[in-house]
Amino acid sequence: MFTPSQADVRRFFCSVYAKSRTSQPLEAIETIASQWIDEHPEYQADFMNMDTALEKVYGVEGGHTNPFLHLSMHLSISEQCSIDQPRGIRQAVELLTARRRSLHDAHHEAMECLGRMVWESQRSGRPPDGAAYIECVQRQATKD
Repeated sequence: MFTPSQADVRRFFCSVYAKSRTSQPLEAIETIASQWIDEHPEYQADFMNMDTALEKVYGVEGGHTNPFLHLSMHLSISEQCSIDQPRGIRQAVELLTARRRSLHDAHHEAMECLGRMVWESQRSGRPPDGAAYIECVQRQATKD
Protein backbone atom coordinates (compact mmCIF):
# COMPACT_ATOMS: atom_id res chain seq x y z
CA MET A 1 0.00 0.00 0.00
CA PHE A 2 1.29 3.44 -0.90
CA THR A 3 1.26 5.87 2.01
CA PRO A 4 2.59 9.23 0.84
CA SER A 5 3.79 11.80 3.31
CA GLN A 6 2.24 15.24 3.55
CA ALA A 7 5.19 16.60 1.54
CA ASP A 8 4.71 13.91 -1.14
CA VAL A 9 1.05 14.86 -1.57
CA ARG A 10 1.85 18.55 -1.80
CA ARG A 11 4.66 17.95 -4.30
CA PHE A 12 2.31 15.80 -6.39
CA PHE A 13 -0.42 18.45 -6.66
CA CYS A 14 2.05 21.29 -7.25
CA SER A 15 3.74 19.24 -9.96
CA VAL A 16 0.43 18.38 -11.63
CA TYR A 17 -0.58 22.03 -11.57
CA ALA A 18 2.74 23.12 -13.10
CA LYS A 19 2.58 20.43 -15.78
CA SER A 20 -1.00 21.26 -16.71
CA ARG A 21 -0.25 24.99 -16.94
CA THR A 22 2.61 24.30 -19.37
CA SER A 23 0.67 21.67 -21.35
CA GLN A 24 3.09 18.88 -20.46
CA PRO A 25 1.87 15.30 -20.79
CA LEU A 26 0.18 13.93 -17.70
CA GLU A 27 0.00 10.40 -16.32
CA ALA A 28 -3.51 8.99 -15.88
CA ILE A 29 -3.69 9.80 -12.16
CA GLU A 30 -2.31 13.28 -12.87
CA THR A 31 -5.05 13.86 -15.44
CA ILE A 32 -7.70 13.08 -12.84
CA ALA A 33 -5.96 15.32 -10.29
CA SER A 34 -5.73 18.11 -12.86
CA GLN A 35 -9.46 17.88 -13.53
CA TRP A 36 -10.19 18.28 -9.82
CA ILE A 37 -7.72 21.19 -9.60
CA ASP A 38 -9.64 22.82 -12.46
CA GLU A 39 -12.86 22.37 -10.47
CA HIS A 40 -11.30 24.35 -7.60
CA PRO A 41 -9.82 27.59 -8.95
CA GLU A 42 -9.92 29.00 -5.42
CA TYR A 43 -7.05 26.65 -4.49
CA GLN A 44 -4.81 27.20 -7.51
CA ALA A 45 -2.65 29.82 -5.78
CA ASP A 46 -1.76 27.15 -3.21
CA PHE A 47 -0.20 25.03 -5.97
CA MET A 48 1.92 27.72 -7.61
CA ASN A 49 4.94 27.63 -5.33
CA MET A 50 6.23 24.27 -4.12
CA ASP A 51 8.34 25.71 -1.28
CA THR A 52 5.43 27.73 0.09
CA ALA A 53 3.11 24.74 -0.25
CA LEU A 54 5.51 22.54 1.72
CA GLU A 55 5.71 25.04 4.59
CA LYS A 56 2.10 26.22 4.87
CA VAL A 57 0.02 25.06 7.82
CA TYR A 58 -3.74 24.72 7.38
CA GLY A 59 -5.05 24.79 10.93
CA VAL A 60 -8.65 23.90 11.65
CA GLU A 61 -8.89 26.88 13.97
CA GLY A 62 -8.14 29.22 11.04
CA GLY A 63 -11.28 28.03 9.28
CA HIS A 64 -9.42 27.43 6.02
CA THR A 65 -9.81 24.26 4.05
CA ASN A 66 -6.62 22.37 3.35
CA PRO A 67 -6.65 22.24 -0.48
CA PHE A 68 -4.26 19.28 -0.55
CA LEU A 69 -6.48 17.22 1.73
CA HIS A 70 -9.60 18.30 -0.12
CA LEU A 71 -8.23 17.33 -3.54
CA SER A 72 -6.75 14.12 -2.13
CA MET A 73 -10.24 13.14 -1.04
CA HIS A 74 -11.62 13.90 -4.51
CA LEU A 75 -8.84 11.78 -5.97
CA SER A 76 -9.49 8.96 -3.48
CA ILE A 77 -13.19 8.86 -4.26
CA SER A 78 -12.45 8.91 -8.01
CA GLU A 79 -10.09 5.97 -7.60
CA GLN A 80 -12.51 4.10 -5.35
CA CYS A 81 -15.24 4.47 -7.96
CA SER A 82 -12.95 3.41 -10.81
CA ILE A 83 -12.25 0.06 -9.13
CA ASP A 84 -15.48 -0.13 -7.09
CA GLN A 85 -13.61 -0.53 -3.83
CA PRO A 86 -15.10 -0.74 -1.32
CA ARG A 87 -17.59 -2.75 -3.31
CA GLY A 88 -20.70 -0.68 -3.97
CA ILE A 89 -19.07 2.76 -3.80
CA ARG A 90 -19.34 3.28 -7.56
CA GLN A 91 -23.09 2.70 -7.56
CA ALA A 92 -23.61 4.79 -4.43
CA VAL A 93 -21.66 7.76 -5.86
CA GLU A 94 -23.42 7.40 -9.23
CA LEU A 95 -26.80 7.50 -7.46
CA LEU A 96 -25.73 10.52 -5.43
CA THR A 97 -24.43 12.22 -8.60
CA ALA A 98 -27.74 11.63 -10.37
CA ARG A 99 -29.71 12.98 -7.39
CA ARG A 100 -27.52 16.08 -7.08
CA ARG A 101 -27.03 16.44 -10.84
CA SER A 102 -23.38 17.12 -10.14
CA LEU A 103 -20.40 14.80 -9.70
CA HIS A 104 -18.63 17.60 -7.86
CA ASP A 105 -21.45 18.06 -5.34
CA ALA A 106 -21.76 14.29 -4.95
CA HIS A 107 -18.07 14.04 -4.16
CA HIS A 108 -18.37 16.72 -1.50
CA GLU A 109 -21.15 14.78 0.20
CA ALA A 110 -19.24 11.50 -0.15
CA MET A 111 -16.22 13.25 1.43
CA GLU A 112 -18.24 13.78 4.60
CA CYS A 113 -18.87 10.04 4.72
CA LEU A 114 -15.26 9.19 3.92
CA GLY A 115 -14.00 11.57 6.59
CA ARG A 116 -16.40 10.08 9.13
CA MET A 117 -15.23 6.55 8.29
CA VAL A 118 -11.57 7.50 8.68
CA TRP A 119 -12.23 9.37 11.92
CA GLU A 120 -14.19 6.44 13.39
CA SER A 121 -11.42 4.05 12.40
CA GLN A 122 -8.74 6.19 14.01
CA ARG A 123 -10.83 6.80 17.12
CA SER A 124 -11.67 3.13 17.63
CA GLY A 125 -8.38 1.62 16.49
CA ARG A 126 -10.29 -0.66 14.12
CA PRO A 127 -9.97 -0.96 10.33
CA PRO A 128 -12.11 1.38 8.23
CA ASP A 129 -15.71 0.18 7.90
CA GLY A 130 -16.36 0.16 4.15
CA ALA A 131 -19.95 -0.98 4.60
CA ALA A 132 -20.74 1.97 6.87
CA TYR A 133 -19.12 4.30 4.34
CA ILE A 134 -21.28 2.93 1.50
CA GLU A 135 -24.42 3.16 3.67
CA CYS A 136 -23.61 6.77 4.50
CA VAL A 137 -23.23 7.69 0.81
CA GLN A 138 -26.45 5.84 -0.01
CA ARG A 139 -28.28 7.72 2.78
CA GLN A 140 -27.03 11.00 1.31
CA ALA A 141 -28.38 9.94 -2.08
CA THR A 142 -31.83 9.18 -0.74
CA LYS A 143 -32.38 12.33 1.31
CA ASP A 144 -33.64 15.56 -0.18
